Amino acid sequence: MNWVLCIVLVLIAWNIVTFSLYGIDKNRAKKRKWRIRESTLILCAFLMGGVGALAGMGFFRHKTKHVKFRILVPLAVAVNIGIAVIAWKIVR
Repeated sequence: MNWVLCIVLVLIAWNIVTFSLYGIDKNRAKKRKWRIRESTLILCAFLMGGVGALAGMGFFRHKTKHVKFRILVPLAVAVNIGIAVIAWKIVR
């Protein structure tokens, strides 16, 4: 299997995990149970899970009122895209 395809599949899987974390945290918030730290959610976004985080925020309507998330998660997406573009140019 092509190594570029492997990297793409890992990124897709990571974004699914990040998306799921937002759903899990939203569910726990409703049940007033132990929560995932905000720093963990934001870190996952910056570690190439920005699209999953942004999708999770929208789909689960979670953390959308927090200014920190409204700024940092889109910034994470931009950083993720920038890293991907630079990596692609290096590989080519």
